[in-house]
Amino acid sequence: MNDLERYFRANTDKQIHKWLHYFEAYDAHFSRFRGREVHLLEIGVFQGGSLQMWKHYFGPQAKIYGVDIHPECASLEEENVKIFIGSQSDRHFLRKLKTEIPKIDILIDDGGHTMRQQIVTFEELYDHVDEHGVYLCEDTHTSYWLKYGGGHRRRGTFMEYSKNLVDRLNAFHSEQGSLKPDAFSRSVRSIHFYDSIVVFEKKPHGAPVHEKTGQASIDRQPVQSAGVRFRKRVTRNVIGGINQMLRALRLPGFIWR
Repeated sequence: MNDLERYFRANTDKQIHKWLHYFEAYDAHFSRFRGREVHLLEIGVFQGGSLQMWKHYFGPQAKIYGVDIHPECASLEEENVKIFIGSQSDRHFLRKLKTEIPKIDILIDDGGHTMRQQIVTFEELYDHVDEHGVYLCEDTHTSYWLKYGGGHRRRGTFMEYSKNLVDRLNAFHSEQGSLKPDAFSRSVRSIHFYDSIVVFEKKPHGAPVHEKTGQASIDRQPVQSAGVRFRKRVTRNVIGGINQMLRALRLPGFIWR
């Protein structure tokens, strides 16, 4: 049991509502920020208990910000905790919010959980997360719940949106013009999928580099006659052309060795 879960279980102050398996993911991605001047934004204040939990977990240097649509939540402000009232699906509100708070080290989307809310929040606030920060969207199981606009492989869900971001994470390896590295590709180090959570770890980088070290131990290129090499080259070109057509049609390909 980590410190976050211990706090949660001992809590008798403001109410906190969390799935229990979240605490392991929180600690795995947030622990490196402890004891530092960390800026954390949580979308969805609820009863204010999780804001107190983050404040306790990160220490006295932490600056905690909350966003909620209910005006009553403003009364939950306290030392080092500031709350903004507005809708996370309102792009104008989110853009104004970015002018009022510094770059965020950790962003937690625990808001309304609808597809539009999660996607709009990501599109507007991902860039406001520090280049070495963490963006965590939780309760993504709503991508499978009808009342939130979800469904298995349903277009427009946050889960399907996130799956497409996996392609952009790997865009440096794409051979097709339809997938090229962009600002997101260069800003994200990894994407982690948990039950009901998607985590984006940021770190600026360029194209990946690979190297070889050590000495070769075996000869992996057997001696072949010119005729054999020619036939293999022709076959490889034919197979490559067929696979290009299959790829354009998004059909499974095959390889020849």
